[in-house]
Amino acid sequence: MGISSAVPRCSVWNRWTGLRWLTSFPRRILAQQRVTSAPGTLQRRKLSGVPTSVVSRPWGMRPRGRRALHAASSSFQEVMLTSERYRVQRLPFALVSDTDVAFFERVMPGRVITNPEELKSFNVDWLKSVRGCSKLMLKPQTTAEVSQVLRYCYERNLAVNPQGGNTGLVGGSVPVFDEIILSTVLMNRIVSFDKVSGILVCQAGCILEKLNEYLEEQGFIMPLDLGAKGSCHIGGNVATNAGGLRLLRYGSLRGTVLGLEVVLADGSALDCLASLRKDNTGYDLKQLFIGSEGTLGVITAVSILCPQKPKAVNLAFLGCQSFTKVLETFTACRAMLGEILSAYEFMDEKCMELVERHLKLSSPVTGSPFYVLIETSGSNSTHDEEKLNNFLEQTMTSGSVTDGTVATDDKKIKMLWSLRERITEALTHDGYVYKYDISLPVGKLYDLVTDMRARLGQSAKNVVGYGHLGDGNLHLNITAESYSHSLLDAIEPFVYEWTARYNGSISAEHGLGFKKKQFIQYSKPDEAVFLMQRFKAMLDPKGILNPYKTLPSSS
Repeated sequence: MGISSAVPRCSVWNRWTGLRWLTSFPRRILAQQRVTSAPGTLQRRKLSGVPTSVVSRPWGMRPRGRRALHAASSSFQEVMLTSERYRVQRLPFALVSDTDVAFFERVMPGRVITNPEELKSFNVDWLKSVRGCSKLMLKPQTTAEVSQVLRYCYERNLAVNPQGGNTGLVGGSVPVFDEIILSTVLMNRIVSFDKVSGILVCQAGCILEKLNEYLEEQGFIMPLDLGAKGSCHIGGNVATNAGGLRLLRYGSLRGTVLGLEVVLADGSALDCLASLRKDNTGYDLKQLFIGSEGTLGVITAVSILCPQKPKAVNLAFLGCQSFTKVLETFTACRAMLGEILSAYEFMDEKCMELVERHLKLSSPVTGSPFYVLIETSGSNSTHDEEKLNNFLEQTMTSGSVTDGTVATDDKKIKMLWSLRERITEALTHDGYVYKYDISLPVGKLYDLVTDMRARLGQSAKNVVGYGHLGDGNLHLNITAESYSHSLLDAIEPFVYEWTARYNGSISAEHGLGFKKKQFIQYSKPDEAVFLMQRFKAMLDPKGILNPYKTLPSSS
């Protein structure tokens, strides 16, 4: 297919007259577009400019803590207690007494919360799917205070639930029963930043978005980016080994985290807060705590390697007619964009329908069964735009892509990213959400969505798939009007058996938390689980740290 016949289908690029990209777009393509675009095609693709509902806020002015704000707007009493819904038996931990509260008040005056109304939002997860009944929350400001708290709790056999921004999706961040909530919300100090090495040292309670804003002023960025960036804490990100939108470019936290400060269950502080790229002395202990979900120790500070802020960022939002075309586009993308490729996300049309219906966002590209969002980040805008233009020309000519739009300025980039980042939020407005975070061979990624739709039929309201295709990470989401145990039985363990059949992982980036711990054997052999339980028994022999989470009972 010649480029003259391919370009008219991408006439959407002309919708945003202020788009800087068009100033460097090859004149021959623009000229052909003016000549060959049929009136009928333009009318069918016509949009009324940039959707104001999406860009009504200035750049950078996303609502803070969007996940937490949404949860706070609903009645927490609607959420059934986790212990009742899942029929969990409380372990023989001590009950909090007035004497305990008095001790904590002496350690941190004015930062001990016992008010039931104030505690409600911290007992319920963001999805409103699990709820504990903690009667006490502590807000330490220093590692020394965390150490005092855990030493006392260890001696008293009091269970502790470490909590960051409470944006987790597997029930790992809230109590199951009456565990003491240990919040890092006040541990939000930036300790140091080295502009030469790009190494940041900060406390665990720093909000991810705040850290990124601080670094941008220094010409750097955080190596991870999440939809919950306005609420999540860096300590929680590390404790869950969060992946996110930039993993394709910058890798996982297991590579970018250089050091940690951790308080163990008995109150002893482990200072491995190194700021070295290379340190080959003994075992790499920090790796034990990355992804441990607060079950082995409480992370109090993080040392992390941060990349320089890209000088040129482009974002393409493209429509594909099948998942096969999505894969073809990804193959071409890696081959032609190479070192400037920083994100490759996909979503199905059901996702876009929910975002438009529940959040009133409008997509500039419509009418495709699948959509991909491709971000490039580099240091030379002319070089990057030329590479992206060649890639788009080839994918349009080959038929892999049938429609699309490109943004290079911050406001429009922000608008396009919101279509992807706010899918999770839109799903919560559609009813009760059953969420699954799966790693699979890229070629099999969407087959699970198709098979699940066929299996559930009309018993589910919606079955949607989206995620980080560049990392082989599928977010499978199933919505229903309300929680149904029979629907859950139809989903589980089928979803895990299907994943194991293709050598996938039942948790790509969300962790296991409370909801997935009993299914770990679908991804890990018995010998590995047993070894994990031995680590847990060694570091937390009384089991007081985040009990009922991550690992199945060793009994």
